[in-house]
Amino acid sequence: MDEEGDDDYTLKSADAGRMGKAAEHLVAAFCILATRGALNVSTSLVDDEGVDLVFHRRGSTATLAVQVKARMSDSKRIQSEGFVAFVRSQTFAPRDDLDMLFVAIDVVHGIVMKAWLVPSKDYADTLGEPNSRGRYRFSASMKDGSNDRWKPYRLEAPELPRAVLRRLEQLEGV
Repeated sequence: MDEEGDDDYTLKSADAGRMGKAAEHLVAAFCILATRGALNVSTSLVDDEGVDLVFHRRGSTATLAVQVKARMSDSKRIQSEGFVAFVRSQTFAPRDDLDMLFVAIDVVHGIVMKAWLVPSKDYADTLGEPNSRGRYRFSASMKDGSNDRWKPYRLEAPELPRAVLRRLEQLEGV
């Protein structure tokens, strides 16, 4: 539990980094497969700038950098159909070609449950001051009938690859 009483998966397990990296690779592979190779994904060797994945469409020069915040299905928050993640203020630098991807992962089946693909500037527009640990909070509902502020960005798993392609199309038009 963090200072606000929220489950913070990264504080719970020494394996959190391993699980986060696995989630990033799952998202990358899923997006490539679901678009039949139209999307390609690069990963960072060093993650000190808040970018985990870089998507690009075959035959295009536009790229979309993505910071992934994953939570696992065995967490209490996900089991109660809520999602909470934290973004470090020290590495968060909003820009047109950076999106935040908040993703709930089913650890039993190894699949994406729900996702929120949020342009970093849209996320930045909602932020106040970071908490005492220098982190910004993201809190959303996974419930189908919910109407929280993040509902417009909420995606079912099959919608995620198409949402990435749409974002790349927007960036190509810039």
